[in-house]
Amino acid sequence: MTLALSILDQSTVAAGRTPPEAIRETLSLAQLADAWGYRRYWLAEHHNSASHAGTAPEILIAAIAATTHRIRVGSAGVMLPHYSALKVAEQFKVLEAIAPGRIDLGVGRAPGSDGRTAFALNPNANEAADRFPQQVQELQGWLGDGLPVNHPFARVSAQPEGPTRPEVWILGSSDFGAQLAAYFGLPYCFAHFITEGRGSEEAMALYREQFRPSKHLTAPHAAVAVFALTAASEAEAWRLFRSRELWRLSRDRGIFPPLPSVADAEAYEYSPEEQAKVERMRARALVGAPEQVVAKLAAVAAAHGAQEVAVLTPCHDPVARQASFRLLAEANASLAAAA
Repeated sequence: MTLALSILDQSTVAAGRTPPEAIRETLSLAQLADAWGYRRYWLAEHHNSASHAGTAPEILIAAIAATTHRIRVGSAGVMLPHYSALKVAEQFKVLEAIAPGRIDLGVGRAPGSDGRTAFALNPNANEAADRFPQQVQELQGWLGDGLPVNHPFARVSAQPEGPTRPEVWILGSSDFGAQLAAYFGLPYCFAHFITEGRGSEEAMALYREQFRPSKHLTAPHAAVAVFALTAASEAEAWRLFRSRELWRLSRDRGIFPPLPSVADAEAYEYSPEEQAKVERMRARALVGAPEQVVAKLAAVAAAHGAQEVAVLTPCHDPVARQASFRLLAEANASLAAAA
């Protein structure tokens, strides 16, 4: 079976380059991904972060959808508690009008930021997260399912109405999202790269066990989002991974800096404790030569019962990042042809 590969892009800010450059790197990579055969190009949402420039996935989706031809484009995701479900439905209906049949709407309930920023985005942040299931229901209603007749906004329509609708996904890194996706009969993506895989297989099992067929999806459909990196040689891939290693050590301390260069990571003096963390990180990392990484991705998909894999590849060198995705797509296509 061919491994269905997609790209998840956080518009990572690289040390020595600006956030606007990160946005432009995202736009360039998306056009290449369209030609390389990737199934989806998903944009993340983060706020108040020196690490990620992607604060408005709906705007990036519009730019990418207008300049690509085949690839599905969407959010992974819109952090729904920050917003009105009606406004999100309107935004994605406009996107669907730009690229009919190619828009994905992945939603999550995490803030994608710190607590203070969550309140800056929505003064009712405390209550908003608890309304997430209701918001998902309202979102589907305004996308075309209709709201209950006794809903206070049942007579409010979301425009532009059209013959197609965005594909709604639930995103998560815990059991909650898996159970919600199962309840509503929606596709589900687990953020493996956030938890390093902890709890991922359990969440996927819950999703499959509790899935209720809906008019949009008759059987469970799952994806897993992972960090992966490849290069022309295994040694080069591990060298490029040094940036990610050092960045993750900062993240574990609650610090989200720009992605350091390989040279800075190589010059960093790791403490014994940090070195031990790096070794554990390397033991789990999906890094190597192209065929090695495709095999690792296929194993992750099989272990999770996932039909798709979304790959996240922050890399300090934008050319090396593009090469990683190109080599990955080529290796996957070669293995599929051989099979």
